Amino acid sequence: MNKPKLKKWKEPINISNYPLGATCESNHLVSINAGWRTYRPVINQDKCVKCLRCFLVCPDGVIDKSKELLEIDYDYCKGCGVCAYECKFDAIDMVKEEK
Repeated sequence: MNKPKLKKWKEPINISNYPLGATCESNHLVSINAGWRTYRPVINQDKCVKCLRCFLVCPDGVIDKSKELLEIDYDYCKGCGVCAYECKFDAIDMVKEEK
């Protein structure tokens, strides 16, 4: 499973083109949404054991596991905190955003 790709949202032309169920196809992001965030998750790389639990539970798929260390793509992270809540090693802290 790879990180979702950015895909431009196409407005449906008429009511029959609207999807039933989910509002868009899975495995892609429709826009940068970092402006929503009040807190940002920060990975403490010394505590992280790379169990990938955060990667699996992130609703937006913004945790990148392709490099040696896990990284969070802050352009798309909404700061929901699910990754920090689910981390059994307390390796992710939620830090208040600064303007």
